[in-house]
Amino acid sequence: MSVMDWYAHKSLDNGVFWIQERFYESGNRANIWLIRGSHQDVVIDAGLGLRSLPDYISSKALLGDDTKRKNPLLAIGTHVHFDHSGGLHQFQQVGVHKAEVDALANGDNFETVTWLSDREIVESPSPGWTARQYRVKAVQPTHILQEGDVINLGDRQLMVLHMPGHSRGSICLHDKDNKMLFSGDVVYDGSMIDWLPYSTIGDYVRSCERLVEMVDKEEVELVMPGHYNTFGGKRLHRLASSYISNAGTCHKVSTCAVKSIASLALRFSNCCGVC
Repeated sequence: MSVMDWYAHKSLDNGVFWIQERFYESGNRANIWLIRGSHQDVVIDAGLGLRSLPDYISSKALLGDDTKRKNPLLAIGTHVHFDHSGGLHQFQQVGVHKAEVDALANGDNFETVTWLSDREIVESPSPGWTARQYRVKAVQPTHILQEGDVINLGDRQLMVLHMPGHSRGSICLHDKDNKMLFSGDVVYDGSMIDWLPYSTIGDYVRSCERLVEMVDKEEVELVMPGHYNTFGGKRLHRLASSYISNAGTCHKVSTCAVKSIASLALRFSNCCGVC
């Protein structure tokens, strides 16, 4: 299958492109965001990495005349879970939060929660491909990110907000001038997942409190999430507030049980994939 067929994209306002993997039919299919800047272009999350994302971006001329660009395309992972980080190794410049640098550099398929089935890939990316073979390829990040860092694109800036809970290195990228938030899996228009091996409910509550505060301060009008569709500030406020109000004792107990089962299943899955 041609790389031209594997992805699809849509152009949004403000030099932003929304890219998805067409033949990965799963709730885990992540949104890939491409942002053009006057001096630096950024990809936020990179999907599974089954076909070359840089080749697709180049073939579709999404960066225009890239010969005039001063810096190589920077790929930032909002966190290292496989559906977001699998394609990061395809880029010269890669950034993740400092808490997850080792997981990406070591290709840690437990922390990247690598769990993919053949039925989710409806068209084979290459002859003989099977999900059993799939692993997140190790890559050494060139940009180690932390709270307050600013990614300068020239005509726009993205501030790194460390928002742990879903994972220990989850980040959002905030374009304050345009009131846009690239939220990764910190929040999207669906049930927030806090039962994975490195998820922490207490951290998630604090991150959601921070999101609520950002909306109250009118700092966010549009959310570009890691999954599903974009939404506005009012919806963000409701989603974050709902998580906070539901994160009580019963929720913590049930989540702990599910987390234990998920950890065991992931360890068994990764062991069998290597054996």
